[in-house]
Order: sequence, then C-alpha cells, then structure tokens
Amino acid sequence: MTGGGSGGHITPILAVAHELKQEHPDTEIIYIGQKGDVFGSIVGEHEIVDAMHTVHAGKFRRYHGQGIKQLLDVKTVALNIRDGFRVLWGLVEAYQLLGKVKPDVVFSKGGFIGVPVGLAAALRHVPYVTHDSDAIPGLANRIIARWAAKHAVALESSLYPYPKEKTISVGVPVAAGYEPVTAELRRNYRTKLGLDAYEQIILVTGGGLGAARLNQAMVSIMPTLLEEFPHLAVIHTAGNKHEAAVSKAYTKSLPRGDRSRVIVRDYLTDMYMYSGAADLVVARGGATNFAELAAQAKPSIIVPNPLLTGGHQVKNAEAYAEKKAVILVQEDTLSSQPELIRQTIAHLLVDPKERLKLAKNIYSFARPHATADLAAIIWEVGSVQEASD
Repeated sequence: MTGGGSGGHITPILAVAHELKQEHPDTEIIYIGQKGDVFGSIVGEHEIVDAMHTVHAGKFRRYHGQGIKQLLDVKTVALNIRDGFRVLWGLVEAYQLLGKVKPDVVFSKGGFIGVPVGLAAALRHVPYVTHDSDAIPGLANRIIARWAAKHAVALESSLYPYPKEKTISVGVPVAAGYEPVTAELRRNYRTKLGLDAYEQIILVTGGGLGAARLNQAMVSIMPTLLEEFPHLAVIHTAGNKHEAAVSKAYTKSLPRGDRSRVIVRDYLTDMYMYSGAADLVVARGGATNFAELAAQAKPSIIVPNPLLTGGHQVKNAEAYAEKKAVILVQEDTLSSQPELIRQTIAHLLVDPKERLKLAKNIYSFARPHATADLAAIIWEVGSVQEASD
C-alpha cells in the first residue's frame, strides 16, 4: 500500500488494511511511504502493517487560480525541477524494493509517493489498484492511470477520465469507528474523552496539515463565542505546524477560565470519537472529511481550501451544500468577515432542528460498505496475479 502527504490519504489506507486483515488474517501488508512524511509514520505505528519502507518522492507545485504566474515564479520552477529528480531517485528505490518484497498487488491512494511506486509497479508488471476520493482525480493517480488494473472511485464512474471497464464506484473508505451517532453514543464518547461536563461541544479541524486562515478566524471569534455559550467546549485540531502558535494565541486572547474550555491538538488518530462527541463540526472540504461526517450523520460547517489543484475542495463542498447537507463558508470571508462564521456557529448551536436537518441530509451521502468493497477489489486483483504466477 502506498499514499501519503495528508491524513485524507492515510485514513483510507488504514481502513482498507484493517478490513483486509480481518477478512484474510494471513495477508502480509507492506506500506511504502515518502521519506520525511509525518503522516506516513502514523501508518507504521499500527499493528495491521507488517512492514514499512520509505522512498523519495517529489511535489509538482501548481496552485488553483494562479494561472501563468506560477510558471514565472523562479522559486516554484526551481523546486519543481529539484523534485523531478527526487521522483527519479524514488523510482529507482521503489523498483528495487518491489523486486525484493515481490507483492501480489499494490494499492495507491494517491499523493506524491504514488508516482514512483506506481511506475515501479508497472515496470515490474505488478498489478495495482488506484483510488480517487474527489471528483477530480489527483495528479499522481492520473500519471500512473494508464497501467492500473482497476480504478476505484468515490463518485459515479462516468465522472472520471478512466476506461469504463476498469472503473468501479465504491465511495470513500473510512475507519470502522465511523457510524451513525446516537444520543447515547455521543454521551459515551464524551465520557471516554472526559468532556461530559460540557453541554455543547464543537470540533474544529483543518486536517493534519492545518488551515492557517481557519485557525486565525477561530482565535478571533472565540472570546465572543465562549461568552455567548458559557457551557460550550471547543476541540481544535490546528495541524502539526500550527499547534503551538494557535495554542499560544488562545492563551493570549482568552481569560484563564475560558482558556480551559478550548482544547488544542495537532492531529487526532481517534478523530471519530471527537467528531462523534461534538454537536457541530467545522472542517475543510476534503473528500475523506465528507465521508466521515456522512457516516456519522454529523451537522457541519465546511470551509474549503480554494487553492488546492482544480479547486476540488470547493467543488466537493458545493455539491454537498446544494443538497443542504452542509453549511458552506468560503475561505475569503474568514479574513474579511470572521463574524460570519461565528454567527453561523451560534445559529446552529441554538437551533437543534436545523442541526437535525443537516444530519439527515449529509447521511444520504454515506457509503457504509466502501471499505469492504475496495478491500474486495484489491484482494481480487491480487488473487488473479497470484494464480497467474
């Protein structure tokens, strides 16, 4: 298995690995990550992974909406050239590694690491399965698509530029802990997390990489929000790079008594418990986020990242907002009108009927069998290879 660069890649990998181990306990699962990727190290910590290796990979920097400007930026061009050589280096490493471990099948979730590993698999004639969570396929999977045995996708297969006979719609795999949250289950989560003293809880998450504008907006509105809701607690995952700064900013802006009601973390490996404990979630627009929120039927405010390639987070969010499954807040309003997101949060906290409506609508997007279906595809492709050997 390979993929990385964000929690949105790692979560499905772990979910599918767990499913494969449950259905086929003798399966040997090897994870290949990118050197220096903090999220890849999370995979290696799990018992379901039998071995972990890393190879070099590179990033092709391009930013949605910036057009030709990025092509004229010297620093961007230099970094892209450097990372091009890293990809070639990683290809050699991955080719040697696959020759050593001799896998029956490779699963690529995407991310920069998928390119050298996927190309090495093609050169070694090892079949591989790709998975795309967004309506717009990631660049890594598009590069290696030509030689893939199967393409698993999140939405209708007709939306993707892959051969129809190879493309299967499965949804987005989520961890086993994600299930519809009843009032009783929410109370159980709060008790386990030591949060049962609070009447209402909000989870704010910009993902494992964090979201600077979202972090800043939440810090600016928090004094008023906590004053307005004296029995409210907030769990804020600020990202690895931003945790210390966000924690310091809250300490500076909040009275000591209120500061204890804001819990700042970098990245949560048991996220399902925190989102399950929350009355409301404020999150980014990644496809894995949406799949998890849908599985839990969780009312949510979505602030998509508009700069990601192709604007896929914005398109994800717009599709859900059109069905009244989430409240959409555009990122450019966070700096100019941070009060807007505070007013939106406050409105939902005092209106349980509106939260229930959002919960019902987002649950209509849930694909509870996505993990099992994707694991079955990978197993089938690997079994065909084993039989041919």
